[in-house]
Amino acid sequence: MKLSYRKLGQGPPLVILHGLFGMSDNWLTIARRIAKKHTVYIPDQRNHGRSPHSPEFNYSVLAEDTSEFIQTHIKAPVHIIGHSMGGKTGMLLALTQPELLGKLFVVDIAPKSYHRPLFKTFLQQLLTIDLTGLQSRKEADERLSEKIKTPAIRQFLLKNLYRGDDLRFQWRINLNSLYQNIDSILSGSDFSGRYENEVLFVRGGMSDYIKETDMELIRRYFPKAHLHTIPEATHWVHADAPDALCSVLRDFLDE
Repeated sequence: MKLSYRKLGQGPPLVILHGLFGMSDNWLTIARRIAKKHTVYIPDQRNHGRSPHSPEFNYSVLAEDTSEFIQTHIKAPVHIIGHSMGGKTGMLLALTQPELLGKLFVVDIAPKSYHRPLFKTFLQQLLTIDLTGLQSRKEADERLSEKIKTPAIRQFLLKNLYRGDDLRFQWRINLNSLYQNIDSILSGSDFSGRYENEVLFVRGGMSDYIKETDMELIRRYFPKAHLHTIPEATHWVHADAPDALCSVLRDFLDE
């Protein structure tokens, strides 16, 4: 699949993989800082951003998309930063095609299944919005506020709403495919094997996605893995604590 992407900077190549409901735009602040020493690629994963839509949506195809992207645009081992869904994609790629990767930097996700019924609720609420008569993003926000109480989450989701050439609102994310495949994305992937290069897992101190007890599982696949906690961050570490995240990332890449 031909993924849409952004490219910044010069130097050793690095790929950033965004999370569920995200897009390349969400990581531009981080990418601009890293681009001082690296050539940074931020693809929109399938069914997200400006990349093509597909009914097929699981970690196997996401990893294969990333493999194709690397071999098409970079053709060299690359470091990968992956957040949430992007982190699992990076983990699977490292385990199945380790020759494509250098260091792996995983943000707030572990190689395990997650029970997050709220994610399905988010999709259900987005699907109920009738775009035909929608007049403004504010109107969409008001409709979502009945079920999704946190303004920051609504704003994050509504970044996927845009006006097409005909000025009518459209979704960048493929809501139907995400809804049909959300259980597969939350359950994770069939991980196997070992990745012997350096891996750093970074978690938000206010997030429960990576627990201390998960390190035994993590090191089963990534024996050189280390865990770093950023206390002031939630699951969206790059939005909550960009300075701290960049500092940890630079140290990891420069080792």
